[in-house]
Amino acid sequence: MGTDLKQIGERIRGLRDAIDFSSAEMAHRLEVDEAVYLQFETGEKDISVSFLQRIEREFNVDLATLMFGTEPKMNAYFVTRKDKGVSVERVSAYKYQSLTSGFTNNVAEVFVVTVEPKPMEDDFYQNIHAGQEFNMILEGSMMLKINEKDLILNEGDSIYFDSSLPHGMKALNNKQVKFLAVVLYP
Repeated sequence: MGTDLKQIGERIRGLRDAIDFSSAEMAHRLEVDEAVYLQFETGEKDISVSFLQRIEREFNVDLATLMFGTEPKMNAYFVTRKDKGVSVERVSAYKYQSLTSGFTNNVAEVFVVTVEPKPMEDDFYQNIHAGQEFNMILEGSMMLKINEKDLILNEGDSIYFDSSLPHGMKALNNKQVKFLAVVLYP
């Protein structure tokens, strides 16, 4: 996990260097405390997809470039072969595999997300981002908390929701869960 976060942080730092902003200017533009921003750059603090989307919108940089270090090239279609999507581990229990990393100007990001089981007493990893999200369980079971409402989803179940509401997922039954996540931009 640490390596991936460090690589994302290095790409954010590279962007800041390319636009010749100080860390204070970058933090101000992204509406985050400078100390927190610097933790993102060094990979010491987890970077949410919503924060990366903020950078994407603010500086016109593709999300796939920030997350995976790849430059999208296709604009008619892009094929991702089974288990060949570009992967990144942002949080220790979450692994994202992008299915859209090679397509430019996408209106949605599509991921296969794998969530490892954690003890039930652990807090949910909370996420909030603009837009809407669709999740479909490919294997396993998970608890999805949306705006303090707990929902149990099993293999084959799906949900479509407003992703500006606080939400988080947790694998159930002490087994990993794998689901398709489609994040639609506003």
